[in-house]
Amino acid sequence: MTRVQKLAREIEELSASELAAFRKWFQEYDSAVWDEQIERDAMAGKFDKLAEKALADHEAGRTKEM
Repeated sequence: MTRVQKLAREIEELSASELAAFRKWFQEYDSAVWDEQIERDAMAGKFDKLAEKALADHEAGRTKEM
C-alpha cells in the first residue's frame, strides 16, 4: 500500500468535524506550497517573456480597461 493510499484510508475514517479541519488545513498548506512555487518561478525569470509581451501589448494599445 502506498503512502497516498494509507492517507486516503485515514481521511475516509475522519469524522465530519475532523474532515472539515483537515480540509481547512490542506487548503492553507496547498496555497502556501503553490505561492512558494510561483515565487521561485518568478525569481527564476520564468514569467519574464510573458510580462514583456503584456507590457508591449499595453504600450501598443492592445489592452482595454477591465
